[in-house]
Amino acid sequence: MPIIEPIPIEDLPPRSREIIEGGYADGLYATTLPLQVFAYNSQRLEATHAKRLAMGAGNLLGGRILELLRIRSAQLGECQPCMQSRKHDSITDEDVACLVDSDHIGHDPQERMALKFLDLLSADHHALDADFYRQLAEVFTTAQIVELGFACAG
Repeated sequence: MPIIEPIPIEDLPPRSREIIEGGYADGLYATTLPLQVFAYNSQRLEATHAKRLAMGAGNLLGGRILELLRIRSAQLGECQPCMQSRKHDSITDEDVACLVDSDHIGHDPQERMALKFLDLLSADHHALDADFYRQLAEVFTTAQIVELGFACAG
């Protein structure tokens, strides 16, 4: 049981309930519980939801890379519901099982570098040096590198 008690769905204001139930039904969220806690501050819930919706709109990395990064981040943070959910049809169980190895041959060069970026950002951010950014530039445009930073830090 969470330390902060989630607001029961039936007790939520209409807009908060709409965000949570609609987002869960659309597959944006693997579980409603964190959102039911965020709902104590309706502006925070709105901002979280807007950010989630914006993640897929006009992104330069593609849905598959964003989803691999989301799942790998969940693995690093040990969030079981987030690790288990799939929000992009291309993601297989093998893809997920191999996320621990960022050099897995099943991932394309962009996927490998994106995963390496996330792993280094979380474990050894000093390794994100000029040489590493040159390696990123071999497979990503500058705009994509900036978006990768936002995706991993957000």
